[in-house]
Amino acid sequence: MWCTCAPLGDRLTPVAISPKLLTEGESVVVDTRTHPKVLVGQGLVLVITLALAIFLDRLVDNGIGSLLVWILALAVIVWWVIRPFLDWLTATYTITTKRLITREGLIARRGHDIPLMRISDVAFDQGIVDRMLSCGTLVVSDASTHGSVRLHDIPQVETVQRTLSDLLGKLHESPRNDDA
Repeated sequence: MWCTCAPLGDRLTPVAISPKLLTEGESVVVDTRTHPKVLVGQGLVLVITLALAIFLDRLVDNGIGSLLVWILALAVIVWWVIRPFLDWLTATYTITTKRLITREGLIARRGHDIPLMRISDVAFDQGIVDRMLSCGTLVVSDASTHGSVRLHDIPQVETVQRTLSDLLGKLHESPRNDDA
């Protein structure tokens, strides 16, 4: 399952974020990455590259030419198939009881945390293909000057939006513990 969405009492164990990174009393509510539909292009590149390499290998009869064909095919596969797959695999979106966490990158990591208290609106966009695949863009507006954050190709986007809205509603209903 690409998206673990559950009511607060039925949370699934987190996959993307280490439990040691959570603060006291914080738990994972939604844990997901972008929809696998983003990998369709890489799959096509892989099939076309392999077919072309096999064709050229049969066409070129000498060892050096054949070696060059496969080195070029390997370079294409590494750059246009493996690299995007690793980017997809390491990009995660996590909603906890206290914040929205985005993480991406294999070697150089980049992350963004938005406390739920700062989120002012949650919406989603879905095109016709997104509706058929049950994914879409989650639009999170916060109370900063940055405006909104768009999380593209979120699986089960309506469920995620509803879950986040429920969390925000419960957060705003509960009494504040600060001196404000």
